[in-house]
Amino acid sequence: MKKVVLDLAVSLDGFIEGPNGETDWCILEDDMNFEGFLASIDTIFYGRVSYDIWGNFQPGSGASQIEQQLWKDVNSKHKVVFSSQSRDDDNAIFINSDITNKVKEIKEQGGKDIWLHGGAGLIKTFIELNLIDSYRLSVHPTVLGSGTPLFKDLKERIALTLVKTNIFKSGVVQLIYEPRK
Repeated sequence: MKKVVLDLAVSLDGFIEGPNGETDWCILEDDMNFEGFLASIDTIFYGRVSYDIWGNFQPGSGASQIEQQLWKDVNSKHKVVFSSQSRDDDNAIFINSDITNKVKEIKEQGGKDIWLHGGAGLIKTFIELNLIDSYRLSVHPTVLGSGTPLFKDLKERIALTLVKTNIFKSGVVQLIYEPRK
């Protein structure tokens, strides 16, 4: 069965974006093997705001070949948007009710894993509904001081087990956790 993987960059002080939504502090280097992660998924879960920003993003003409290929790979994935709004969109399926059962149906379809892209509201919902199978948090060597926190206003503690740690030359430390059973 597919797994829902939260793969996310987070600042050392726990923010997923700066106070104005900026993510320019995120580091992406070859040794991080993001291409390998993309090859391990076939579906991306977005909240509506994140989808509107990133769901069909195209890099500018000055982007490197590597960045262009990365976005081509991202844009080739099946996209599911969780939103209170309904919308006809040729590039995504919109889900606005019964999240738990819809996620279960998608996981049972087989295939590769699912990237829970976010945003913060969707991540909180997935945490509260216990729908995340793996937390891949890449902690970046940056302190933002403010912004959007990864974990905000959760109703309960989350018990996790560390399954792997990756350290990259940039100083990013990737921590991979699974929920304790």
